[in-house]
Amino acid sequence: MKIVVTGGYGFIGSCLIRKLILNKKNLVLNLDALKYCSMPESLEEVKRSKNYSFKKIDLYDFNKLKKIIKKFRPNIIFHLAAESHVDNSILNSYDFIKSNIIGTYNVLKSIQLYSRQTLLLHVSTDEVYGSLKNKKENSFTEESKFYPNSPYSATKASSDLLVNAWNKTYNLQVIITNCVNNFGKWQFPEKLIPVVIDSCLKFKKIPVYGNGKNIREWIDVENHVEYLIHLSKFGKIGETYNIGSGYEIENILLIKKICKYFDNKFPKKKPYQSLIKFVNDRPGHDLRYSVNTSKINKFFKKNYYEEFDDKLYETIDWHINNRRWLQNKIKYKKIK
Repeated sequence: MKIVVTGGYGFIGSCLIRKLILNKKNLVLNLDALKYCSMPESLEEVKRSKNYSFKKIDLYDFNKLKKIIKKFRPNIIFHLAAESHVDNSILNSYDFIKSNIIGTYNVLKSIQLYSRQTLLLHVSTDEVYGSLKNKKENSFTEESKFYPNSPYSATKASSDLLVNAWNKTYNLQVIITNCVNNFGKWQFPEKLIPVVIDSCLKFKKIPVYGNGKNIREWIDVENHVEYLIHLSKFGKIGETYNIGSGYEIENILLIKKICKYFDNKFPKKKPYQSLIKFVNDRPGHDLRYSVNTSKINKFFKKNYYEEFDDKLYETIDWHINNRRWLQNKIKYKKIK
């Protein structure tokens, strides 16, 4: 099986590659632009594998991309390359338009011209649906309308619509996924959980937007990758699938959960919750994300709800044991 993973040095992409490479029948090609949040070190253990290769490319470069697709002619493309940090999209939306919209268009056009047998598994976000108004409102389904509220989610919604259009108009083989918040090893420290862990390790202020009552649904990245691989084998062409765990929690409660873990592991004179500092809310901050996964559960049901605490504590321990990597990434982010 010849497989391309775009954004393979990213958080989810690298986890996916580490899983795919275990099957020696898979030939895996990693396409990554090596931007600020790329992490080549996350694939140190597989880079010498005979069934793995890497090419540096920005998907904005159509001429280079089409040559790679034409030569490699993949059976599957897992399309994960994207700008994904909402705060950055508010400050500089153009990079998100280039990467998430034009980059996706170039992937579609390359498949259309040179590799029509390829299955494109387009990995997207639950943020395209917008915000649920309260805790009681029903979770988003695959039939929910798009109401993106940030430049990031707007560009991802646009990419979803492009992928769907290329299936309907040009008969390309596509599957779209919309997943909830991911966490786990190797997550770039601009996202909530690694930011909180870093703050606890340094015993410095933990910034919390607004009142911290925003609710997110969380899934461990390794569980997300399981779904992606399963869908590439058994998913229905032209369909969209929500991916989630069913575990929802307010940001402030998640932060306190991490603080309590540090209280037990590295006790200080003051509790780690004393580090919490509420800051001005960001524009367009969605209140709640939650997805209905009954569609994908019909053929691939996993109960990840009960695993959350164990997976969270594993993630915290991994960052503690790899704090030098975490600090280096934090420093690099500040320099950039």
